[in-house]
Amino acid sequence: KLAMVLYAASYMVRKMEIKERFFRAVAPMGIAVFVIGMLLLAEPDMGAFMVIAVIAMGILFLGGVNARMFFVIATLVVAAFALIIATSQFRRERIFAYLDPFSEEHALGKGYQLSHALIAIGRGEIFGVGLGGSVEKLHWLPEAHTDFLLAVLGEEFGLVGVLLIIVLFLWLTRRIMHIGRQAIALDRVFAGLTAQGVGIWIGFQAFINVGVNLGALPTKGLGLPLMSFGGSAMLMDLIALALVLRVDYENRVLMRGGRV
Repeated sequence: KLAMVLYAASYMVRKMEIKERFFRAVAPMGIAVFVIGMLLLAEPDMGAFMVIAVIAMGILFLGGVNARMFFVIATLVVAAFALIIATSQFRRERIFAYLDPFSEEHALGKGYQLSHALIAIGRGEIFGVGLGGSVEKLHWLPEAHTDFLLAVLGEEFGLVGVLLIIVLFLWLTRRIMHIGRQAIALDRVFAGLTAQGVGIWIGFQAFINVGVNLGALPTKGLGLPLMSFGGSAMLMDLIALALVLRVDYENRVLMRGGRV
């Protein structure tokens, strides 16, 4: 994901003069995303593919690609993911389980995680059962430390805790995007697009994870950035934020009249 952020930002800077031409400006990046996507689908890991595709599309849009061209690209991407789901039996079953996780057919199968996540959040009510008081994480909710961490936090800290986490992610994403805009305004386009790419990555992945935990989106194997268990994921998140902090530092130096 971080590699895609850096590649897409660098690519848009190099193609800035021809960004209105589809085959010369957009097609090469599309091919790169397609190759990475095929490798991820072979695992299979459609969630990571979605994040990478959104990062690439977001940087294309922020880099100034023609709006009509971007709409065509977005339509093709949505159609491609719909085709992937339609032609994959286990993905179709996940969609059906998401639509009715408590049904007799799905409650002990592909709807098991979602049904217990919703039970955990329901137990938390407004203020939660207290830190460490979650019952679902002990025996019933799979991946309580990774994909469904938010459900456990909802059980222990209630609606108030979940809303606080959502607000913090919204603030973090907005702040990162602002740092990127500042860098672009200072004619540091690569640094700005890199920061904004990180913002898209963290914001979109958090959006997907929250949606899955609340039953608003089908189950996907994406953790909550900066919070879910996972050494390599946490390391890459922190490296990405370190890049953003460096961009912010250089912005401040330039705005004070210094040099970087």
